[in-house]
Amino acid sequence: MRYDWSAHPVAYMYWIKKKQFQLAQDTDAAWTMFGVERGRFEYRIGAKAGEAGFGDIVVCPPGIVFHRHALSPLTFHFIKFDWTLAPDAEESAALGGKWTIHDAERLMSTYRYMKEIGGALRQEPALGRMKHMIEDLLRLMEMERSRAESAALTAADAPASDMVEARKWLLERAYGPLAMRALSDALGISPVQLTRRFRAAYRTTPTEFVTGLRLGRACRLLEETTQPLDWIAQQCGYENGFYLSRVFTAKLGMTPSAHRRLHRV
Repeated sequence: MRYDWSAHPVAYMYWIKKKQFQLAQDTDAAWTMFGVERGRFEYRIGAKAGEAGFGDIVVCPPGIVFHRHALSPLTFHFIKFDWTLAPDAEESAALGGKWTIHDAERLMSTYRYMKEIGGALRQEPALGRMKHMIEDLLRLMEMERSRAESAALTAADAPASDMVEARKWLLERAYGPLAMRALSDALGISPVQLTRRFRAAYRTTPTEFVTGLRLGRACRLLEETTQPLDWIAQQCGYENGFYLSRVFTAKLGMTPSAHRRLHRV
């Protein structure tokens, strides 16, 4: 895997609820990335094909035909860049395709900064800022690859069965009243042990895991409905809109109302 992840921005666009691509296939002279925020699309890049949704970044090397088809209205970041140190053919093939980023909070933060910078990249400070954001995405990709390779070395890294059950328990109860003590009691361990073992298994705490689920639903409801914030808060496991707004702003860097305005077509 490459050691130099320095890249130079070429172009950037942010598309909201795009129902279909203008071109079903395209070939570019630069590297391209599609970072999905909402919706799903099918892709094919050489021998690599599949579907991509939130958390996925699809990378296409230059000179390779990029086939794509929207499966649902798609909100995504379109990025063109060049490497400072150009990869060889074998490395290009390894870098192309779909990369899934599991750190949703970090990913959304990077996406938010990219939207603020926008596509005017001809001069500083926008050019340098976008360079930093693109390299941040590339480093996240590198870390995911490293994590996957480490996990493949031994099956002992797989989450224990009780942590799999803990994750399932949280998924089933994330949007209602939730007491972590009830989960730790059900597993026969202390709350401290639950937090430590869940973090070791999934690289996040149970509370952070639930917060991510709740804010993900809040984002979708803000974008897809006109319901008031108090109603949305109740659908996401929060007592009221005021508390949801505090958590939303602290974690995502903008207010719920600003997020809703940003995603209105």
